[in-house]
Amino acid sequence: MGVESNGHGVTERRAVPRALAFWLVAAAFTTTMLGTTLPTPLYVLYQRELHFSTLMVTVVFATYAVGVLAALLLFGHVSDEVGRRRTLLPGLALSVLSSAVFLAADDLTLLFAGRLLSGLSAGIFTGTATAALVDLAGGRSTGRGSLVATVVQMGGLGSGPLVAGVLAEFEPEPLLLPFAVHLGLLVPAVAGVWFMPEPVEGAVRRPRLRVTKPGVPHGMRGTFVRAGIAGFAGFAVLGLFTAVSPSFLGKLLGIEDFALQGAVIFTVFAASAVGQIALVPKFGDTSLPLGCAGLVVGMGLLTAGFAELSFELLVTGGVIAGLGQGMSFRAGLAAVNAEAPVERRADVASTYFVVLYVALSLPVIGVGVAADLVGLRAAGIAFSVVVAVLAGSVLVALLRAGQRTGGGEGART
Repeated sequence: MGVESNGHGVTERRAVPRALAFWLVAAAFTTTMLGTTLPTPLYVLYQRELHFSTLMVTVVFATYAVGVLAALLLFGHVSDEVGRRRTLLPGLALSVLSSAVFLAADDLTLLFAGRLLSGLSAGIFTGTATAALVDLAGGRSTGRGSLVATVVQMGGLGSGPLVAGVLAEFEPEPLLLPFAVHLGLLVPAVAGVWFMPEPVEGAVRRPRLRVTKPGVPHGMRGTFVRAGIAGFAGFAVLGLFTAVSPSFLGKLLGIEDFALQGAVIFTVFAASAVGQIALVPKFGDTSLPLGCAGLVVGMGLLTAGFAELSFELLVTGGVIAGLGQGMSFRAGLAAVNAEAPVERRADVASTYFVVLYVALSLPVIGVGVAADLVGLRAAGIAFSVVVAVLAGSVLVALLRAGQRTGGGEGART
């Protein structure tokens, strides 16, 4: 373990080597993302205990996205000024508070508070941890940093429902144990970030407090727009699938197994990770249009699953859509990170995630409203079709423009 100076010749603290810090930050990123999706298979239990509607379930779920957007807009620039470490630690503190609130949650107010805190934590962590991993990977390995960032984010998001579902199905206290386990996992995560070296040179202690206006440098706007539209479509799929599948399995198919519900959601996120790791290096520059095509096919199968009340079609559609989402997400983020100036890397990454989390929240609320009006089955069909059309329009635009973007150096690394 080495020492890190404050830049004025005075030793501040000990820090682990950058290579080790890279994986410690990745582990902390995974743990934080896991906490954000822990409640997903548990909402039906909260609904039974607190007696609220399907619409309210989706509003509670979407509160997370509101917290993410607020954090991205308020703090998206902060780590470029005060450093990655000083920004990640408050993000972890908010994650701790979120799980603590869920441990005490016995009414809707606390559920909203827990989800909001979770969203704030994820919003601070997402752009900052992505930038930190790119920084710690080294200037010639932006693709490696982007790959690890996207994979651990999807892995963490997918593991939350699986862990909570298994614990709820096979262990006592299903509304308490998942969050107690998460608090235990956060202890080494905090320690890892505490001892990481600061990769931002010239970081200051006091940031300029301001609302970040989403934007990107002029020279990379074309790349950002293509990546942002594809990412929007992909995260709309994740929002739709995560919000609807537990209710679909329970209310329409009669599957009340929490472990199975969590496993289905995990499968979609696992497919995303596979798309990022295995398919993007193989298909390179065509990853973005192919990812959009996968989203269209997957949502078509999901539509059929709603129409036919078919568990097999639901899972198959989720896997194919997850593969497509993973390809488009990694290709887009790698392209954005590769072109972003170093001094604005976290700012640009946060702007990119603003687009993605808007997409994550809109389908969730829409499905809840539609489910109360026309029923869950019809709402699922309608929104699956809408998202498929959105992804298809991106694919057509890319093909018409002759774009072969997103698999470049970063995506192939």
